[in-house]
Amino acid sequence: MSNPIFDRIRNDITEDSVVLYMKGTPDFPQCGFSATAANILKMLGVTFRGIDLLPDDGLRSAIREFADWPTVPLLFIKGEFVGGADIMKEMLQTGELQQLLKDKGITP
Repeated sequence: MSNPIFDRIRNDITEDSVVLYMKGTPDFPQCGFSATAANILKMLGVTFRGIDLLPDDGLRSAIREFADWPTVPLLFIKGEFVGGADIMKEMLQTGELQQLLKDKGITP
């Protein structure tokens, strides 16, 4: 049987090239980790869709199950789960995040 919340997530991550599920919005993040993740993408000049998990407990629970990842934020690039804020920071420092974006055809 299809899970409607998983269907919504699948739609979200295929509709936009870069999607960040977060607490708050890119302009008004509601936790330090979400702020870090959004700021990394902004610094790289990446256009992304931020999805606020705070108003929707069902989505907040489902996205963690969908990605098999326990924490927020969660970054998806071209439908593929990348990781959270700490992973993004590590990838940024090594240049891996920039290369992944380039490989996926995402340019600033």
